[in-house]
Amino acid sequence: MNEPLAETVPVILASASRIRSRILANSGIKHTCITSSVDEDEIKDRMKKDGAGVESVATALAEAKAREVAGKLIAGDQTDALVIGADQILECDGRWFDKPLDRKTAAETLRALRGRAHRLKSAVAVFQGEECIWRYLETPVLTMRNFSDGFLENYLEISGPDILESVGAYRLEGSGLQLFSHINGDYFTILGLPLLALLEFLRETDVLAG
Repeated sequence: MNEPLAETVPVILASASRIRSRILANSGIKHTCITSSVDEDEIKDRMKKDGAGVESVATALAEAKAREVAGKLIAGDQTDALVIGADQILECDGRWFDKPLDRKTAAETLRALRGRAHRLKSAVAVFQGEECIWRYLETPVLTMRNFSDGFLENYLEISGPDILESVGAYRLEGSGLQLFSHINGDYFTILGLPLLALLEFLRETDVLAG
């Protein structure tokens, strides 16, 4: 009988994201986190000025993170590791949203999304050495209900600073679920990592036992 999750090469997550690391760990993927130092805002602003679409920018950011960390590993003579980069951009009626800086901007984000549908462009890329060997993009669509200002203030009060880690100022694994009337998309992708597609890739490349 095969071991269900037996990694054959080191797996590196090019991120400081606690939720992405937790998703991998909970699925049985042993990994190490190495934070990328790429200037995400510079890449996003430059590509947006050049007319790039949100899908292209999300994918480029995921690749840039993985490429930069893979470069660090190459410098240390470690070329076999699989380096996973991921990024997520929220788009609503042509407007791109960044992670809120504080409670005030979180409230502004939620008021802008209230009663409307938005899209989460969730990209993932895998580098091995200097080569990007896989990339993938998935787009969940979420519709917020037209909640009251009172509900919003109470939500911000009970949610605390964790919502500042999300581009939409919500976390589906908590009370943020109450913000929505409809959700169309994979749960893990919404959290920030298209996990099922990533697992399938790892099985196809024999990193994971099938």
